[in-house]
Amino acid sequence: MTDRKKIYFASDLHLGTPDYDTSLRRERLFVQWLDMAAKDAAEIYLVGDTFDFWHDYKTVVPKGYVRLLGKLAELSDAGIVIHIFTGNHDLWFDGYFEKELGAKVYTAPIEKNYDGKMFFIGHGDGLGPKDHGYKFIKKVFTNPVCQWLFRWIHPDIGIRLASYLSYRSRYSNGDKKLEEFLGEEREWLVMYCKRLLERKHYDYFIFGHRHLPLDIAINETSRYINLGDWLDYNSYAVWDGTTLQTAHYEENTKTV
Repeated sequence: MTDRKKIYFASDLHLGTPDYDTSLRRERLFVQWLDMAAKDAAEIYLVGDTFDFWHDYKTVVPKGYVRLLGKLAELSDAGIVIHIFTGNHDLWFDGYFEKELGAKVYTAPIEKNYDGKMFFIGHGDGLGPKDHGYKFIKKVFTNPVCQWLFRWIHPDIGIRLASYLSYRSRYSNGDKKLEEFLGEEREWLVMYCKRLLERKHYDYFIFGHRHLPLDIAINETSRYINLGDWLDYNSYAVWDGTTLQTAHYEENTKTV
């Protein structure tokens, strides 16, 4: 355990979409990445939208994802700290990951100090200017009463309906446009980072949500990192105690 010092960040796996076989291949690949990271990882961050839809029921676990969940439990049991953020597609976490996997779950951005460097970490949804429609919908979806009401829908119906709406939101509502770099003055998260820097210094801003790997110098000492996704890029970031690097994972030839 003494040689484990790196911190890994990944985001936007969207497991469950667009179909079972494609999602399973992506899940297997990500488990390979977790095995690679586990060799020297002290902590691993999953920065939102790990699932295209997730809901914590009191007595029911959504079907699937056993390879990922088992691997996260294994790594947690081995002493690696697992951090999981809710995203705009998997908002409804309610204790399962903390209890069964020993993970730390966050519903809002957090600040962390690693090796004297300040990190601001979050999924990125609903931050920055505009996007007022989504901000309103998020308040509805995260309302305890709305979550309680949804829980009373039979899972076979509720999960199918929510998965359909999640899929439709991603593939028919202009998400592909989000994957084009809009320029610093039009990137909401870049604007948000600049606003935060007016009142406090951060060395690194780490977000997901955008589905586009980005590494932008906000000023001489602060960087904005977007982790991209595992739908197209298999991208991630790693902090080694001195340097934050971004990379793309390539599948090895072993069978998982």
